[in-house]
Amino acid sequence: MQVVYERCCGLDVHKRKIVACLLTLDGGKLQKDIRTFSTTTNALLALLDWLTGAGCTHVAMESTGVYWKPVYNILEGHLELLVVNAQHLKAVPGRKTDVKDAEWIAELLQHGLLKASFVPPKFVRELRDLTRTRTSIVRDRAQAVNRLQKILEDANIKLASVATDITGRSGRAMLRLIITGETDEKTIAELAKGRMRAKLAELEQALIGAVTDHHRFLLAEQLNLVEYYEGMIERLNSGVEKLLLPFQKEIEILDSIPGVSQRTAEVLLAEIGTDMTRFPTHRHLASWAGMCPGNKESGGKRLSGKTRKGSPWLKSCLIEAAHGASHTKDKYLSAQYRRLVTRRGKKRALVAVGHSILVIGYHLLLRKEIYKDLGGNYFDEQHRRQVKIRLVNRLERLGYKVALQEKPAA
Repeated sequence: MQVVYERCCGLDVHKRKIVACLLTLDGGKLQKDIRTFSTTTNALLALLDWLTGAGCTHVAMESTGVYWKPVYNILEGHLELLVVNAQHLKAVPGRKTDVKDAEWIAELLQHGLLKASFVPPKFVRELRDLTRTRTSIVRDRAQAVNRLQKILEDANIKLASVATDITGRSGRAMLRLIITGETDEKTIAELAKGRMRAKLAELEQALIGAVTDHHRFLLAEQLNLVEYYEGMIERLNSGVEKLLLPFQKEIEILDSIPGVSQRTAEVLLAEIGTDMTRFPTHRHLASWAGMCPGNKESGGKRLSGKTRKGSPWLKSCLIEAAHGASHTKDKYLSAQYRRLVTRRGKKRALVAVGHSILVIGYHLLLRKEIYKDLGGNYFDEQHRRQVKIRLVNRLERLGYKVALQEKPAA
């Protein structure tokens, strides 16, 4: 096979060590140099010195968990780096050692048989860390609120049956009073504010319980944990907004899509980046994100269309946006959802709408344009004749005689 890179290196990365195989082609003679390094910063700097001293131009490594990140951080900017999907590096079954893995990676790289995975710029990676941490903390807060509710149920307090949010302003004030030892339901109910004051009688009945010191201790701990998470979320929001100050136009563009809020737009930018030219087409982006049908065919038969694995953070964000878009009125995306849900089910319909949101975002970011909706009647207009025949047939099956008359143009 043709040699594409005359000086390249394959790295087999582990938690404690890295096996490097350097291939050099001088005068038609191939030389192979194999060395082992630890994963400390000084050892990685020694690896960089060795590679640059040997004139290495390209380095490839497998995307193994998070262990590739320290190596990438040290080598970035000095060499051409390829972080490759593990599925693309599977060698022929047989003897397996770390040295053989490094040699195999180096040989594939030398002949140009490896395709680099998408690694966004540093500021996008930092933004990703913030948004993913925020998502995790929001989930942790929800779990803490659920545990708070379980403690109230154990104490026979039915606050959640009356209050929509037990950690709202009224609910939190009542919980704090219960924690101090107050047992009079009327005194506690008087802390209700706003629309909850219309439910005072119902609220008083819900606050009659059997609260012990054990319950008060647990309620205090869980409420403090909820407030700690909320403070952490606010600080993370500030960090995200600070990083995205130069990209307010992109946030505005994505926020114009139905179902996409500002928080969703922030996550989308963190996951796919701001430069859409990194993806040749919208199909490449959808495939990378795992938001398109998979390919599994044998003997001329399509066996499965299950979506491939992609970023779980991006997928959950798109599905959440699709759920919001499906509840909008007279919009293209809600019409698409209703068109698919009856014959494909809710889950498949949400994935399809999420795919559409991703494709729309790709084109809008590429063109720097605000979203313009096609309208909820788009699909009916596209298939006007079929819609007319279908609806007339449905009415005739119900026993009606239908005569259609064109409405005069306005």
